[in-house]
Amino acid sequence: MAIVKAIMMLSHRDIAVLALTRQGVKTAVKIKDVLGKTELKCTVFAPRKYTQKGIIPLDKKLREFVGEISDKVDAIVAVMATGIIVRTIAPYMKSKISDPAIVGVDDFGRFVISLLSGHYGGANELTRLIAYGIGAIPVITTASDVIGKKSVDELARILHCDIKNPESLAAVNSAIVNGERLVMVLTGDIKVSINKIWDFEIKVTERAERAIEIVNDFDAGIIITKEEMLQGESKKPVTILKPRKIAIGIGSRKDVSENEVMEAVNFALTQANIPLERVDCLATIEVKKDSLSIINAAKRLGLNLDFISIDALRSFKHEDLSPDSKVVEQKIGVGGVCERVALMVAGEKAKLILKKTKVKGLAVAIAEGE
Repeated sequence: MAIVKAIMMLSHRDIAVLALTRQGVKTAVKIKDVLGKTELKCTVFAPRKYTQKGIIPLDKKLREFVGEISDKVDAIVAVMATGIIVRTIAPYMKSKISDPAIVGVDDFGRFVISLLSGHYGGANELTRLIAYGIGAIPVITTASDVIGKKSVDELARILHCDIKNPESLAAVNSAIVNGERLVMVLTGDIKVSINKIWDFEIKVTERAERAIEIVNDFDAGIIITKEEMLQGESKKPVTILKPRKIAIGIGSRKDVSENEVMEAVNFALTQANIPLERVDCLATIEVKKDSLSIINAAKRLGLNLDFISIDALRSFKHEDLSPDSKVVEQKIGVGGVCERVALMVAGEKAKLILKKTKVKGLAVAIAEGE
């Protein structure tokens, strides 16, 4: 279940599954079934002569097609020899921060191999998910995974942070793998779930400029800050992480209770594997501005509460939105609330990391933005 949650947090675009042979298509269909059970969007492509219902014909050369989709999908699962996909994908790879996850699978589905973007891109989790689902052997070779430690890029993903200086990753990850003295510095009001952090000593400072000084007392470190720039020069390897904004959107019936709101929010956080301390705000529609149940629940959760107007919700468009509900539209004048308000409050480049989920008469969604 934890693997599924991790993948669902990553994937808001399609996962492309590519196969080249008749046997490879059979394996690709199994993979599609596995991913479909986790509600991940997945499309299978194969040469026209091997297509069947639900498979898109691959009428272009493989390299040309991969070049077209590499920046439009979250992951590519290549059911073919690893040499083929490695040579095909290589010209289009730019950075471990932006490249899609690349997973290789042999035609008969005996091995599933994490090839590229194992941590930040989620290829390692996707490899485990597919291997478990089709009864294959997962092959993961990233050094930190082999010795049971988490890399900086994996921590960034788990903590929902952007990596501001990716050039630092090699040195800091090397320090992790080699068991050196590590520190994680939290600045200002930033909070993280300590039980997700291993190998790092945790330090907290109100002054962001003090963070560099703290790291210099260790062999390497991570600084989590909202600041765009930090004062001082680091003498030790350090990765700067900036927290993304996480917003919970909620829609409810009139007679909802405070405890039901709390239950819905906590259920959503559990589903998305997000600790409450990483959430920035709760949001709902403006007609709920007098709802004491929602207001009091937000206070108990320690979250700011934002109200969004119906007009703003009507005009809002986003590729992640679920189909409108005619029933909801008839009642309040807009086809959905929770996903819209979450995405709007999360800000720029927001995406849903938990789509609309119903809990006892409430609908809740979680969005993440820059």
